[in-house]
Amino acid sequence: MPGPTQWRWWRVRPTGRDLPMVTPFEIFFDLVFVFTLTRIVAFMGKPPDPVAMGRGLLLLMLLWFAWSGYLWLGNQTRVDRPPVRVLVLAAMAGFFVAALVMPGAWDSAPGLDGPLLLALSYVLLRAVHLALYHWAGEPLLRLRIRRFAVASVLAWIPLLAGAVLGGWAQTWLWTLAFLVEIGGQRGVVQSRLGGWPVRSPEYFAERHGLVLIIALGESFLAAGVGVGTMVTKLPVLAGAVIGFILIACLWSVHFDRVSPLAEQALLRARGERRDRIGADAYSLGHLPLIAGVLYTALGFEDVLASLSAAHTPGGEPLGWPGAVALYGGAALYLLGTLLVRYLSGRGARMGELVVAVAPLLLLPVGRALPALVAIGVLATYLVGLVLLPYARAGRRPASSPTGR
Repeated sequence: MPGPTQWRWWRVRPTGRDLPMVTPFEIFFDLVFVFTLTRIVAFMGKPPDPVAMGRGLLLLMLLWFAWSGYLWLGNQTRVDRPPVRVLVLAAMAGFFVAALVMPGAWDSAPGLDGPLLLALSYVLLRAVHLALYHWAGEPLLRLRIRRFAVASVLAWIPLLAGAVLGGWAQTWLWTLAFLVEIGGQRGVVQSRLGGWPVRSPEYFAERHGLVLIIALGESFLAAGVGVGTMVTKLPVLAGAVIGFILIACLWSVHFDRVSPLAEQALLRARGERRDRIGADAYSLGHLPLIAGVLYTALGFEDVLASLSAAHTPGGEPLGWPGAVALYGGAALYLLGTLLVRYLSGRGARMGELVVAVAPLLLLPVGRALPALVAIGVLATYLVGLVLLPYARAGRRPASSPTGR
């Protein structure tokens, strides 16, 4: 039988310079999670539908905070070691099942009920996380987890009821489930009990950066693969290349400028201040970044679909949902970078806010233009946004993908 020291080694992630960073097992977990996110893009439809876009955001918020719980767990203990790994694999299977049934999240289809399977997958994700986090925690952390578990279990009631009822009842009940859960996490645990502890700030920053990079890559790849053999058409190929430039600009805006500042703030902070930055700038602040990626990918997919079906080189103008997804997603991403910077204690200037919302001002123009020109206008704006500071400073951007 292992002694007390060995049990602590299994339970608690070591701290200090020698501590292991993100493990291959955790990257595997994040790949499955991001696959689930790409299925949200598929759920929102071809072409995009306003109701599905709103419901897709709800699904993203539920799944993001479920994934975030496992990041906090990995910050507390090594999840790649038995017996934790076995249960985390079960949770990973929950994400995978959720991904498979995602396109039918509001539809009844032959066989097992899609909405109910999705709800049960979410319950599995939360139940495994709560059990493992309680097992790995110190006495004070266990108290916080028990308080949060009450809100989490209460949230399962409207979640399951909504899956059974379907339609708009499902939408409102799942919204209530999210509000109950986030209220328990931020309103009870963080505000009254001090929140979750950040044991390893290096791990915390790296894990968020990696999942954002994976989301940027997989979301746009999934959209691009959807055109199939039509990519040999010159306008479709041009649109795909412009989409690649767009995604590279989104990457640069965050990882060259904001990510290093946020990581430095997290590393320098101590105690409750560090915990607050972890919960706010990372767990909360990265949500609009991921949402912006998914919506921009949805708009990109609509551009490629328009170009594939068009008889004119530039394609037909995007519909309002597609244009809002493309330009609004980019604006949401840029606003997310400002939110991360602000919540890290670095502040944000009014000029930066104007720059972030500029894609929304370009939205009516993009809506009136052919699809290829519309994505070209947005990509041109983002290229200018990336290059202007370096032109002023006369220096090259940093090459580190995590902004170190």
